[in-house]
Amino acid sequence: MVEVTTTYLEMRSPFVLRPASRALPEHCEIALVPHISADFSKFLYRSVGSELYWADRLVLSREQWQALVSADGTETYVLSVNHAPAGYIELVSRVTGTADSLATSPTTEVEIMYFGLFPEATGQGLGGILLTEGISQAWTMDSRWETLPPVSRVWVHTCSLDGPAAIPNYEARGLTVYRTETEDLDPQDGATGLWPASS
Repeated sequence: MVEVTTTYLEMRSPFVLRPASRALPEHCEIALVPHISADFSKFLYRSVGSELYWADRLVLSREQWQALVSADGTETYVLSVNHAPAGYIELVSRVTGTADSLATSPTTEVEIMYFGLFPEATGQGLGGILLTEGISQAWTMDSRWETLPPVSRVWVHTCSLDGPAAIPNYEARGLTVYRTETEDLDPQDGATGLWPASS
């Protein structure tokens, strides 16, 4: 068993976003992947998360995975370095409130469901650039999905099994911590090790 702390962060105004200080290098690109396939999404998930105990989606069938990444209001942006994938951010929208409520009009909350870099892309300042783009796209989600009301909140959760730069990167972009939880977890088999350990 491992003691794991989960940290929840949020942003409630697009004007709070603090962009990364570095510009995207010329040999890099961040682009939306329209109609992303389950196979490509799983490749990204495993390439980023294999060393970080990401395992929650590994039990899904191809059809289940495809349904998640194809859902309305879900978008995947991929960072490419020299035309090769090097990281990604997946955004998932949810409508909150009800149309018939006098107190609360429906709004959209966008969760940064997955975010990270391939191991070889870390330490180059690319994480802040990718996160800046992802948050910017999250705040304009309703402009691309006509069924979504205006976005009122962007949020994310991360845990102590993730890389040490995760929370500092989120906070540097303007996200603030609103809750933490600690529990003992048994990391799932197969969650790590995209490649066999070197002898």
